[in-house]
Amino acid sequence: MNVFVIGAGQVGATVVQALHEEHVLTVLDLDESRLTALSSRFDVATVEGNGASRRVLAEAGVSTADLMIACTSRDESNIVAAMITKAIAPRTTTVVRTSNPEYLEVWREGQLDVDFIVSSETETAYAISRTIGVPAARHTDLFAEGQVQLVEFDVDQRASENVVGVPMREAKLPGDSRVAAIIRGEETLLPGGDDVIRPGDRIVVLGSPQAAQAWSEVIAPGTGTVRDVVIYGAGRAGTAIAQLLLEQGIGVRMIEASLEQARIVADQLHGVRVYHSTGLDPDFLERERIADAQVAIFAMRDDMKNHFAATLAKVHGARFTIAIVHDTTSVEVFEQAGIDITINPRQVTAEEIVRFAHDPRTQQVAMLEGDRFEVLDITTRADSEYVGKTFKEMPIRGALIGAIVRNGVAVFPRSDEILRPGDRAIIFTESKRVPEVERAL
Repeated sequence: MNVFVIGAGQVGATVVQALHEEHVLTVLDLDESRLTALSSRFDVATVEGNGASRRVLAEAGVSTADLMIACTSRDESNIVAAMITKAIAPRTTTVVRTSNPEYLEVWREGQLDVDFIVSSETETAYAISRTIGVPAARHTDLFAEGQVQLVEFDVDQRASENVVGVPMREAKLPGDSRVAAIIRGEETLLPGGDDVIRPGDRIVVLGSPQAAQAWSEVIAPGTGTVRDVVIYGAGRAGTAIAQLLLEQGIGVRMIEASLEQARIVADQLHGVRVYHSTGLDPDFLERERIADAQVAIFAMRDDMKNHFAATLAKVHGARFTIAIVHDTTSVEVFEQAGIDITINPRQVTAEEIVRFAHDPRTQQVAMLEGDRFEVLDITTRADSEYVGKTFKEMPIRGALIGAIVRNGVAVFPRSDEILRPGDRAIIFTESKRVPEVERAL
């Protein structure tokens, strides 16, 4: 596939990293240093210029593109680039990144001539919502219209002795689920019955949403269901998160330093208590019992403010903290400070964008461990070498099918289950093996 990427920032670089091996890529950006950094790492063509210019796009050859991804930090430039591409090459699929939910609404109403819009705020809100649903998980995602849940856990001494330290065939594992991988340092196991989960392991599980909850209780007993959340920051990201949590029946309090913004959000979100405060005053934290919330989310635009506020909340007894981190280099700092979960909006946006370049049968993609691994939702061809085989007969080849969706219903296959044409397979694999897996199925 011939792919044009407009924007060589963090989102663009993540997209390039995921796609460069199997596709012909051309990257456009105004910043020469960004382009140089990409071309030194990957075999991609680069064009220094404005991706929202008809002349630049035409001279770069966008008329030959199969897919155009506009993912700069400037929403309007992305939309213009996509609309110009549609005018030059009507058959080219266009994908636009936006940080303004209003553009997403306008597109859904059919008022923008682009094929797909991916909202950073919306994707971040979904990622946080899924994490809150399984509070012991470090990462979670939903597949097959919510029937299959991917959960990634760090295993420590709290985990049940019925699961840890015993061969998996003897362990009392939650039903309707499968351990897709055990990540042990640099080693990755696609586990069988003789393998053992140990403290210090990171495990990837595919199962029903009910099984995901059961696994959360197995890994971290007593985490329970979240009903009370406090959000620092009432900007676009914080507001999107609050709206989604309200729809799920979760109680929300918000803290916002700007009086004007606090008033706007208080008028928009009925049922939310909005505090006009920085949230950094110990007296305020104690008086309003902020640490009593089951989850504290830090959604301000400044990583340093999020880091300090989250650390202070931890000092005052916050039980579970989730921080939005805009700079990937800050992630380790947050984790070392004891922040439970970090979510990078650019990373979750890139994950959603990348799926458009996969085999058309691939309906969804999730990236894990800095894109070392991927989970794919892909429909099986009738002529696949795997069709007609039982799961125990299938060669592993660095991939594991954790669930299938047949006739619209999720199945968590036993060893004697047979893969059929048209089954949607939810597969864990190394990212470098994705093309091989897609061809095999």
